[in-house]
Amino acid sequence: MFVFVCQSVCSWTDWLSYGQSAFMMGLLLGSLVGGALSDWYGKRPVLLVCVCVHAVCGLVPVILPQPFIFLAVRCLTGISCCCINICAFSLAVEWTLPAARLWPPAVLPFCFSLGTMGGAPLAWISPSWTYLHLTLALPQLVCLPLFFSIPESPHWLLLQKRTEVLERYRGNSTADKHCLDLVNYHTPNDFTHLRHPTILLRLFVMSYLSAASALTYFGICMNIGSFGVGVYTGQFFSGLSEAPCLLVPLVRLGRRPISVLSLFLSGAACFVSLLLSRYHCPPVLVMSLALLGKLCILATMFIFNLYSIELFPTVVRQRCISLVSLSFRLGCLATTLVPPSPSGAISLAAMIVYSSGPILGCSLCLLLPETSGLPLPDSLDDCHKQPKSHPLNMGAACYKEKLMSCFGVF
Repeated sequence: MFVFVCQSVCSWTDWLSYGQSAFMMGLLLGSLVGGALSDWYGKRPVLLVCVCVHAVCGLVPVILPQPFIFLAVRCLTGISCCCINICAFSLAVEWTLPAARLWPPAVLPFCFSLGTMGGAPLAWISPSWTYLHLTLALPQLVCLPLFFSIPESPHWLLLQKRTEVLERYRGNSTADKHCLDLVNYHTPNDFTHLRHPTILLRLFVMSYLSAASALTYFGICMNIGSFGVGVYTGQFFSGLSEAPCLLVPLVRLGRRPISVLSLFLSGAACFVSLLLSRYHCPPVLVMSLALLGKLCILATMFIFNLYSIELFPTVVRQRCISLVSLSFRLGCLATTLVPPSPSGAISLAAMIVYSSGPILGCSLCLLLPETSGLPLPDSLDDCHKQPKSHPLNMGAACYKEKLMSCFGVF
């Protein structure tokens, strides 16, 4: 976003479009290497390194305002952004009790949106693009010491047999003790590989759902001016339509039911919007249905951020999340391949793609287990013991017995 904001004040505007491409390439590279690095070295070290790199990358264009250096910095920024996103989500979920795990996927993107919105007034008051970079980098450098207080993943520490660190974390607070009580202290002796059928099936389903969600979400965002209403009005209501997603954690449904429901509603809303546009219905109604589809697919994306963490065992979790993130990035790129309509309205092919992807994903969701309220799996055996129905439907006694038999932590 900030690259486009800088276009009005930068003397070499042509390079900024290349910088945006370099940033997207960095996101793809981060999706490929971020998960493997955090599986090998831990989430906390990767997060700290990437936070420092991200802060320094904000200062380099100020000190060395050269085009090729700017492109390299943009690529490094993309890599660090992707790795920060992967590690931050995982750590937030692992240090949150099962009953409240839906809040990190809802709050963290909301904070990201606040940061993007704050970039506009900063760009407006900055006299040049170098001052803008300096304004963005200095707060990150000041806040760097705060990031060193972030704890490591308890599941990763257990796999590394660093129980002394876990015991030190246990004494920090009562909330930390409650989180660590849910960790399975029986270290798994099986080494799960990505080629195992269970992992491959879950990886395929989540990769498809992530790519389809990205295609529908960004497809509607990029075509918001093609629904027959003013582009500024459409953009305003497009942003406003995302606000109700903060209420998703209040919905007391399992991961699988809410995913199926939101996917179906998204596909159905886009399909009905397509039908109404063919019959020359009011543009406001057509846009409203399309934005409803966008709202539902955004809720699905919130759930998938958490669902991806809960579906895969600790030994391969970050690598699987990276591959799912890579599929999401590829879905974003595929948005540009959907052919536009010569009339300027959103094309028939585009709306068919945006509606069919989520509807097909409904059936694929049925292949996934229910993970709501359960401790995170550490091994392949834990994955096989995840129930097929919502834990709340099993009754309190049955649910507790299930936890005891699966994880042995009570």
